[in-house]
Amino acid sequence: MTTLRKLIHHEIWVSVAFVTLCFLALFFFFDFIDELPNAGANNNLYQLKHVFAFVLLSVPSHLYELLPITVLIGTIFVMSRLAQSSEFTILRTSGLTPLMALRSLMGLGLAFVLMTFAVGDYLAPVSDRYAQLLKAKYLGTQLKIGHTGAWLRENKDDQKVFLNINRLSSDGSPEGIRIFEFNADGQWTSLSKASDAQIEGNAWQLRQVERNELQTKDGAANLQITRADTLRWPSDISSEMIAVAILKPGRMSTIDLFQYIRHLSANGQTTQRFEIEFWKKVFYPLSCLVMVVLALPFAYLHSRSGNIASHVFGGVLAGISFFLLNNVFSYLGNINNWLPWFAAAAPGILYSLASLAAFGWLVVRQ
Repeated sequence: MTTLRKLIHHEIWVSVAFVTLCFLALFFFFDFIDELPNAGANNNLYQLKHVFAFVLLSVPSHLYELLPITVLIGTIFVMSRLAQSSEFTILRTSGLTPLMALRSLMGLGLAFVLMTFAVGDYLAPVSDRYAQLLKAKYLGTQLKIGHTGAWLRENKDDQKVFLNINRLSSDGSPEGIRIFEFNADGQWTSLSKASDAQIEGNAWQLRQVERNELQTKDGAANLQITRADTLRWPSDISSEMIAVAILKPGRMSTIDLFQYIRHLSANGQTTQRFEIEFWKKVFYPLSCLVMVVLALPFAYLHSRSGNIASHVFGGVLAGISFFLLNNVFSYLGNINNWLPWFAAAAPGILYSLASLAAFGWLVVRQ
């Protein structure tokens, strides 16, 4: 059994690696062509080597998105080839039962699950952030955050604070900062404006600050305006929370998303969208396990049921449909206020049931 497992696993590893490399090369080429017009911009500071580095740093994000699909295609190719050459029939006569084949592939699927989790949670977020900062640095631009900037909220004792960040500098520091403070009754008390800030632990070091504060004395309200070069502002809002608010939630790590959800909940803000993204980050690596199970029935197809190319094409369609269904359920879950874990897990559950049903039917039929 160990020899059979090594044979199948080696074939699948090689096939998946080849398919993944081909897809990454294709995406690298498209990204490079798309980014190439920016070469020579900002007085030739953004050179061809920076274009190459930016595109290279974008590869881990593509790898994370592509791994379940390439696992499916690579496994289908191996299973179809073994079936067509009658090698799988020989393996079955050598004692490879359907349950043993399923258990062997699930063990391999767990390895792909761990790989996808590591890439999506550690490698892709870091490389994607460095890619954006690299581009901003050499193009001489800031990372603009939409039309109104990023908004964050924080409750402090008897105060409610709303923080607005307009953009990020090339080193990732927040710029164009506005801090609105309200009392427990919802009345505005102050507005602080700062050109930029450095985040130091549980405090922000604001620079070039203008503070407008409403002071009440003897029943009369007066607006006091003060200016300072620096001002220390205590806050629990970290740079990771800003990154979640600015970047796509799917590009952030699971821990950062979890901490941001806790921050939103503590400040009475809606968390539905981010909870769905969090559970997608949890369940997405498990889709590799679903894909290897989905590919197993192809080993039980007779060679006359179709050639390898048609099977691989079917695998591509299945992978694309899974990816689309995953996104559709996310939007439906957010609109209809479904349970976040259900909206994230439903596509994987449906495809798992379909693959196990197909596998069971083929085994019973034969």
